[in-house]
Amino acid sequence: MIKRIGYIGLGLMGKPIASNLLRAGFELTVHNRSRAAVQELVSLGASEAESPRQVAEASEVVITSLPDSPDVETVVLGPEGVSEGISDGMIYVDNSTIKPETARSIAQALAEKSVSALDAPVSGGDLGAKAGTLAIMVGGPREAFDRMLPVFEAMGETITYVGESGAGQVAKACNQVMVAAQMVAMSELLMLAQRAGVSSPRVVEAIRGGAAQCWTLDVKPQRLFAGERGPGFKAYMMHKDLGIVLDTARSYGMPMPATASHMQLYEAMLQLGMRDLDNSAVLGVLETLVGEQLITAD
Repeated sequence: MIKRIGYIGLGLMGKPIASNLLRAGFELTVHNRSRAAVQELVSLGASEAESPRQVAEASEVVITSLPDSPDVETVVLGPEGVSEGISDGMIYVDNSTIKPETARSIAQALAEKSVSALDAPVSGGDLGAKAGTLAIMVGGPREAFDRMLPVFEAMGETITYVGESGAGQVAKACNQVMVAAQMVAMSELLMLAQRAGVSSPRVVEAIRGGAAQCWTLDVKPQRLFAGERGPGFKAYMMHKDLGIVLDTARSYGMPMPATASHMQLYEAMLQLGMRDLDNSAVLGVLETLVGEQLITAD
């Protein structure tokens, strides 16, 4: 049974995930560039490591949650990286959203050191990370997945083995196709209702019980109507993820015209200085286009 876990990357998602692992009774060693997040977890009972290598040396399993593919490659395979502290039989798990080919190349490099790698990106935002209700989509060796299942159950609610290495990241790319589409569609319907002189909150109430029902309509409009546009899941990360989606689609000759248009809207968010807002705040691009802001009180 796995007892000692290392967690690297204590950002908006990583910190609450790590906190849930502590609450579940695992011995946790953490590392992060920002000292504040480390200190918070140490106060809850975690141990601190000075490098990814030290995290690996203290752990049976190492998990990362990092911004992008190059960050994961550096932390795992770079100097003082995870690969320098691993031992035979360990498991490496990546909760980041990265390119499927990067996940496969890291898995291959670690397999040469007798370490199993699982790409296990998550979905559900910071609320899901805090509540332990994340969806976790996993690629890699099935035996390693089975060993990790009690750990995953401390992190999330819907845990799915998708396939071999990279399959988890393909699933996450597909997830982000749907998320972006929902965020853009929600923004359009809110502004359409308002421009037509109809209460946007009441329109949401009317359509949530029908075919339009989705997580986005269940969670996001209430925050937007309250004037809350902080993350959540930051817009620049959504932009990054859609870049991964389109790069992956190109490699398989898959046209994705709607996703490409959504990518342009998130690019506009970055250009308008909205990079650190929630991905639902893509609404702000439409507001800019029509010269009218969403009414925040009905």
